[in-house]
Amino acid sequence: MNKKVVIGIVVVALLAIGGVFLYAQVRDSNQPDELSLDDRPAQTTTSAAGDAAEPTPPAEGADGTWVIVADSEVGYRVVEDFIGGIANAEAVGRSSAVTGDVTIAEGAVTGATFEVDMASVQSDSGRRDGQFTGRIMTVDEFPTADFTLTDDITFDEVPEVGAELTATATGDLTLRGVTQEVTFDVTARWDGEQIVIQGAIPVLFSDYDIPNPSNAAVSTRDNGTLEFLLVLERA
Repeated sequence: MNKKVVIGIVVVALLAIGGVFLYAQVRDSNQPDELSLDDRPAQTTTSAAGDAAEPTPPAEGADGTWVIVADSEVGYRVVEDFIGGIANAEAVGRSSAVTGDVTIAEGAVTGATFEVDMASVQSDSGRRDGQFTGRIMTVDEFPTADFTLTDDITFDEVPEVGAELTATATGDLTLRGVTQEVTFDVTARWDGEQIVIQGAIPVLFSDYDIPNPSNAAVSTRDNGTLEFLLVLERA
């Protein structure tokens, strides 16, 4: 083969790889960051002098039933590989169609549930969303994803207004009609009027009979993360 032809093929191949790598980097940079308590700044009140002040905790403390309200988010995060893994990017889908509640007694979380409308999950790609609601999650047959706490969550210290606490949660996660026990870390903050809870649950697709999301153009890894940020107010 002519030397110039070989050089031309190599240059074209390198340009193609570079283009895919650049595309993956730009695409990755456009994805939202992982959900964090920082997404919901701590609430403050205003003093008589007009200065910001810490909210006053109610007499009953944090005990009681709390319901999930607007500004809550649940979604997925998966890694997509290009050209056999030479380049990769994260794909993120989110939904605010979340319902549920949390029960607290004597400072411990004694019950918690949340449910997500899977048809409402959206990413930055309509094509990906079509695959997600269709062959991957089959939302016509399995319209919701659900979590139910099965063990109480206890904290190492009594919750104080404005303080962030981390604990371990165990419960049943149902995706695509399959239920598995999961254990994961949660971080919570009580602002007096609201409780904000953040966490991420690792998901191995085969555990939930979720088809491999890969297609001819993109290879998706066999696992992802279900991430959530729940904002709750007293019932």
